[in-house]
Amino acid sequence: MSLRNIYLSMIPLEQARQLTLEAFGRTTKRHESLQASEATGRVLAKAVFAAVSSPPFHVAAMDGYAIRAEETFHASEQSPVFLQEEKNAFAVNTGQVLPESCDAVVMIEKVTPEKMGLRLEAPVFPWQHVRKIGEDIVATEMLFPATHEITPYCIGALLSGGVRQVPVLAAPGVLILPTGSELVDAKRDPALLKPGEVIESNSHVLGKLSEACGGRWIPAPSIKDEVQLLAKCIEEAASREDVDIILTVGGSSAGSHDFTRLAVEEIGEILFHGITMMPGKPVVLGKVAEKPVFGIPGYPVSAILAFEELVRPLIRSLLGRPDIPRPRCPVFLSRAIPSKLGLEEFVRVRLAEVYGRTIAAPLPRGAGCITSITEADAILRIPAHSEGMAAGSEAMAELLRPMEEIHNTLLVTGSHDNALDLLANELKPMGIRLSSSHVGSMGGLLAIRSRSCHMAGSHLLDPEDGSYNQSAIRRVLPDTPVCRLHLAVRIQGFIVAKGNPLKILHVQDLARPEVRFINRQPGSGTRILLDYELKKNQMAPHTIRGYDNEETTHMAIAAAVLGNSADTGLGIAAAAGALGLDFVPLTPETYELIFPLELEETPRIQAVIKILSSEAFRQALEKLGGYDTKKTGTIIRPEKSQG
Repeated sequence: MSLRNIYLSMIPLEQARQLTLEAFGRTTKRHESLQASEATGRVLAKAVFAAVSSPPFHVAAMDGYAIRAEETFHASEQSPVFLQEEKNAFAVNTGQVLPESCDAVVMIEKVTPEKMGLRLEAPVFPWQHVRKIGEDIVATEMLFPATHEITPYCIGALLSGGVRQVPVLAAPGVLILPTGSELVDAKRDPALLKPGEVIESNSHVLGKLSEACGGRWIPAPSIKDEVQLLAKCIEEAASREDVDIILTVGGSSAGSHDFTRLAVEEIGEILFHGITMMPGKPVVLGKVAEKPVFGIPGYPVSAILAFEELVRPLIRSLLGRPDIPRPRCPVFLSRAIPSKLGLEEFVRVRLAEVYGRTIAAPLPRGAGCITSITEADAILRIPAHSEGMAAGSEAMAELLRPMEEIHNTLLVTGSHDNALDLLANELKPMGIRLSSSHVGSMGGLLAIRSRSCHMAGSHLLDPEDGSYNQSAIRRVLPDTPVCRLHLAVRIQGFIVAKGNPLKILHVQDLARPEVRFINRQPGSGTRILLDYELKKNQMAPHTIRGYDNEETTHMAIAAAVLGNSADTGLGIAAAAGALGLDFVPLTPETYELIFPLELEETPRIQAVIKILSSEAFRQALEKLGGYDTKKTGTIIRPEKSQG
């Protein structure tokens, strides 16, 4: 009988964070001394006081002449004062020490050389244009208090105040121990991976996150899924003086090979196992030799969120610093987000400013999708007591990127095409970031109708006349004048394994019992094309094995075929070629970028039009394979705007 860790008593995230900080969040007592010039990002262990004043002498603040101010008090245009160089007027440059007898500087343009000397027609006041001793820093004054975080600006103050060495808190040592018999070192050539092997990347992500918040990453080799081995490694880590926090990665869930809880229980105690957050639910916190041991989930997004919500605040606390919350901004949801009662959900979203509102488009929610973090602009927290958020509703988002980037984002919603990657690459040097949300062609038109995107990728077939997009636009957007920007005519067909082992050549072949099909989502142009072909060939959807199995992009279809979870799916030639698969052409179709007429003159839309009209873009698109670019860049405007 296999052992499983069933966590039935999950606690709320806020309670887990409080418990963590109460148990382990005391400021570290370990100190070290660093050169002040090398201390950026470190936290002071003690208050630091200036050793010297800055400036250490009275110095000139302007180019001119150092003088005694009282000798000029009666100067005027009618009764000028004449100063004598090297007697009572001494030439100085900015920053130069004043002679002891002087207490002011007259600017060089305020005096006129004449035979009688330097003519001055206005009085100079004491300490005019002079930086006095200690104007900036006075010797013995406190420069920075204990637990102050040193910035590059602080380095200037420390050095100006004569401080060469600073006492800093030792960076908390974070030992990260990856677990899993399937893990292989990240240096391994991916081409040499065996079935079931996984490149170990989580420790590198968590290690750099540790360093980013003031910790010191202590790498450790990955170990196999064995309770005794894991317990031994944790115990050895806890005995090290340079280790303050231990993270095991993987093995915290409820699987038969998830041994973190069992290992910690053998050598210490468990404080909690399971948090009402998603992703990140299976987190473990234990105590071994008075040190915290976190069991971090193995899914990348779960690992990152668990770290940021629990480990980062602890590292900051050990450094005597508060955890700084992310900046937030109000957003409007492009589509509904259902959620599970009882779990606080962290939804990753893309953001873009559309018609003066910040629109949030949800990304895939799987905890194993690292790209749902790398592509995210913000995180929406859905409370545990909520069943989700409605489309168009307002919410607060925690920003992962600066608002400047979001303001310069072009949001393309609708059908997926590999050409969008080419377009994004061309827009980036122009300061524009393309963000695409793949919800199918119909979803793109609906997003235009709800004013929640800039452009929609669409290839909606009209089965009655064989045209693309026109009838759908009339039906969905009757009151919205839109332009159709021709991207390309592309070939749709069957993506199949190399050599097409099942000899799939026609739509009728999909009904063969041995053929496993992978479909696109309802509302996508590809799904509409398939249903049109089925109807034309008098085939019922239920006769196709896998008709209800869905993916949202052409690349996902190709990946399913490459991974042997399907034998074929309908997609574009470029997706098949990208993964080295074969392609059986079915029919050409028109793919267009639809956008509201009122946005045509905006810089982002103009940039897209310029790129699509270039010969370089057409050539790059043709290299992908399966595209006819004769009309690429052509714009069809609404009839009423044509003259």
